[in-house]
Amino acid sequence: TEGTNDGIKISNDVVAVIAGVAVSEVPGVASMSGGFAGGISEVLSGKKNLSKGIKVDAGEKEVKIDVNIIVEYGSRIPDVAFEIQNRVKKSVENMTGLKVSEVNVHVQGVRTEKEENNNEESEEQKGE
Repeated sequence: TEGTNDGIKISNDVVAVIAGVAVSEVPGVASMSGGFAGGISEVLSGKKNLSKGIKVDAGEKEVKIDVNIIVEYGSRIPDVAFEIQNRVKKSVENMTGLKVSEVNVHVQGVRTEKEENNNEESEEQKGE
């Protein structure tokens, strides 16, 4: 389904990208959680998938958005979730004119500093 606003059709993919950019700017979000298929397409295309972890359900005039994230260890999860809800709602409503009825935040995991350091070390070793 696509959201419509006075004869303008806005694709769910467009809404998902807008929401994804808003989420990526929130402090405490380590990454989006998109599942295996999203990860494969990102690797194959070499492009960052800005709508990864975002599900959009658009009606005629309003839209419901589900966001799947991984938070950074030490972040206050309720604060991160609240900030995501505010930024996504504001960005989507300002850019599309659609009313955002819900922004549901699903925390899928926590990234620790140890995990980040391991990832960085393995990246450096690959480059040698």
